[in-house]
Amino acid sequence: MKLLWSIMVLLIILLQVRLWVGEGSFAQVWSLEDAIAEQRAENSDLALRNERLFAEVKNLRGRQDALEERARMNLGLIREDETFFLVVEK
Repeated sequence: MKLLWSIMVLLIILLQVRLWVGEGSFAQVWSLEDAIAEQRAENSDLALRNERLFAEVKNLRGRQDALEERARMNLGLIREDETFFLVVEK
């Protein structure tokens, strides 16, 4: 009878070890949940960035003045009838 109880206690301990350590354990599940939360946060940031970029592309495709403004600011382009003045500060 003592042998049977010893075997049952040993099996319960082995099952508990598997529950707390190893593949499919609570520790692994918790770390995967943390990784999922981090990935969702990163995905939401990237989705917001994508929305801003799509809005900018739509604006550049639809309006000529937006394209012209972009060329002036980023590339330093000017029109034929304009004069370029460069102000240098100390």
